[in-house]
Amino acid sequence: MVTTKMMRQLWAVIESTQVSTLLQFDDAALVQLLLQQLQAKQGLDAQADSTLNTYIQSKLPLIRDTAEGRLSLEQGGNH
Repeated sequence: MVTTKMMRQLWAVIESTQVSTLLQFDDAALVQLLLQQLQAKQGLDAQADSTLNTYIQSKLPLIRDTAEGRLSLEQGGNH
């Protein structure tokens, strides 16, 4: 089960990850990168790792949409 704390930490990691990384990595590499960053912040046991892997995979379209939105904001601010 993905706890509220895990979700918050995951989305904090996503927000702190560069937009280019979120958009350029393929799905498998992005899932692994996010899991590694979460692992560094808090030790994950095998069950949490597996659960988060499934959760992240299910949220990849949302993660990429969020990154594209951030990219649009960044580009809009440069004009």
